[in-house]
Amino acid sequence: MQTAAMHKLERKDLMGLEEYAQKRPAFREEVIAHKRARTLHIGPHLTLLFEDRLTMQYQVQEMLRAERIFEAGGIQEELDAYNPLIPDGRNWKATMLVEYADETERRAALARLIGVEKRVWMQVRGHARVTPIADEDMERETEEKTSAVHFLRFELDAAMVKALKDGAALDAGVDHPNYTHETRPVPDALRKALLADLD
Repeated sequence: MQTAAMHKLERKDLMGLEEYAQKRPAFREEVIAHKRARTLHIGPHLTLLFEDRLTMQYQVQEMLRAERIFEAGGIQEELDAYNPLIPDGRNWKATMLVEYADETERRAALARLIGVEKRVWMQVRGHARVTPIADEDMERETEEKTSAVHFLRFELDAAMVKALKDGAALDAGVDHPNYTHETRPVPDALRKALLADLD
């Protein structure tokens, strides 16, 4: 039996373009509030947005709206692109953003931060740090710079999941030579949201 965390999106879960146009303002507000509890800032310039079924439904609906996609084949292509970003009950999946307001500063930072996506970590207190599997869909950095956006998957073992369910704190950080920051512990709202993603 699938849990909510494992339940991938299907065509029947989506609104048609006309229905979405009517419901979009309220749905957008719901998703913005939902994302707020699933967002983690690590230091001043790195943010993780932990994805789930609702955040991915919003992405798919927005893509269908923007591209005016209503044919079955096109809808399925979007589902196939976004469903892999829904956690499956034993992991967390996150969009990682490197954020600098100034364009010149951002370019310089991306050159300094090559490999940063592999140096992010999550840690259930009392257990080993978990570093992510990054950018499974495509390579997002070059020899000259990293990307401002990465997609991460954190795999947890059964002992970590049990400890988290038993009340262990959850920490996070980045351990890169040019960017070292920690968030200990992560906000309680995020911890609860991530716990709900696990079987």
